[in-house]
Amino acid sequence: MAQITAALVKELREKSGAGMMDCKKALSENDGDLEAAVDWLRTKGLAAAAKKSDRVAAEGLVSVKVGDSKAAIIEVNSETDFVARNEQFQKLVSDLATVALEVGTDVDAIKAATYPGTSKKVEEALTDAIATIGENMNIRRAVQLEVEEGVIASYIHSAVADGMGKIAVLVALKSSADADALNALGKQLAMHVAATNPASLNVEELDPALVERERQVQIEKARESGKPESIIEKMIEGRMRKYYEEVVLLNQSFVMDPDSKVEQVIAKAAKDAGTDITLTGFVRLEMGEGLEKKEEDFAAEVAAAVGS
Repeated sequence: MAQITAALVKELREKSGAGMMDCKKALSENDGDLEAAVDWLRTKGLAAAAKKSDRVAAEGLVSVKVGDSKAAIIEVNSETDFVARNEQFQKLVSDLATVALEVGTDVDAIKAATYPGTSKKVEEALTDAIATIGENMNIRRAVQLEVEEGVIASYIHSAVADGMGKIAVLVALKSSADADALNALGKQLAMHVAATNPASLNVEELDPALVERERQVQIEKARESGKPESIIEKMIEGRMRKYYEEVVLLNQSFVMDPDSKVEQVIAKAAKDAGTDITLTGFVRLEMGEGLEKKEEDFAAEVAAAVGS
């Protein structure tokens, strides 16, 4: 039997685009014959899956998994929204959220982990799903949130199935208050975050570069008024305060009670509960955020097909 070298596996992987373990198996099944291994991968649908890897995957789902003291959100992209409504794809995303809760947010670590209920690695399971469903898919990112005491509440916006949709939010509340009351408050806060997409929890955590850029914009606008510098300084202070109210979660007006700031809503809940409640963190993931979607030109596609 021919020796299956790392170099041979690498060559087959580059030629077919299939996963490393699939390439190794293909070569073993075909006594090291490279071309026969390519054909073997094609018959299994694995080489076809690899050819989809250059397609733009800007649709998909985000999914949430909540544990006892931590929670995770994962984003898995597909090519079309149609596949995002496929039950097999939804199960895949849900299972990957479970993996992210267990192993953390590093995408490579998630891919290297064992897929739930199998002996396969996540990367292999993903390749199998691509071959079966017929679209490119990829794990884009994952986030986690933890709390020592209290709850992590979640909210899914535009949910297509349990725990998954287009926007996912986690909110961590540190407190010894009743868990049901904390979860009710946390869900309202998570819904607020989904709607307003704050830049930070508090002023101190705002990106200094973002603050400075906004300050410079306001300085230039204020100076156009032609007023004295002493007046301009007060104008800038007022405008920056308004800016913080727009982008800082605790300073924002609560969407369900615009007359109250978020920090006031939390303070009232703490008073009602008779104990401290602290919002320690939040995360918000919106599916496809920042990705460019491929514009389909069907006329060009038909022309190319006719000409080929």
